[in-house]
Amino acid sequence: MSEAIRLALDSVAEGNGGPFGAVVVKDGRIIGRGTNSVTRYNDPTAHAEIMAIRDACRQLGEYHLTGCELYVSCMPCPMCLSASYWAHIERIYYAARAEDAAAVGFDDVLIAEELCLPPVQRHLPLVHLPVDDALAPLQCWNEKADKIPY
Repeated sequence: MSEAIRLALDSVAEGNGGPFGAVVVKDGRIIGRGTNSVTRYNDPTAHAEIMAIRDACRQLGEYHLTGCELYVSCMPCPMCLSASYWAHIERIYYAARAEDAAAVGFDDVLIAEELCLPPVQRHLPLVHLPVDDALAPLQCWNEKADKIPY
């Protein structure tokens, strides 16, 4: 956890993004590091957890992080939590709470609340466009003999 917090402090000092740091640990060894790099890369998805997951996946040459734990300086936002599920992270440890982040301007309560609503009730419109070939990519994937499932 101390490394995640150190990375968060470095992020603030270097002006790369918000005050967040994360490390991915496997078998007691750090295999991925990340800091919030949203403003550095002009990328709203460049959160510390995402960057650490990307780094760990590169290091392992895998897209699943089974057997890995994530240590983060602050409770993950909904996007980072979702990425952790996709990466098959086994446990997340966090230091500061979401309320602590909200107190300094990083409030993701609206997003968390929105995700609990049916799509038609969300502030961000999610509009279904039924088109004739909508299922074609899914059918193609389903029939692909040499696909790599994830």
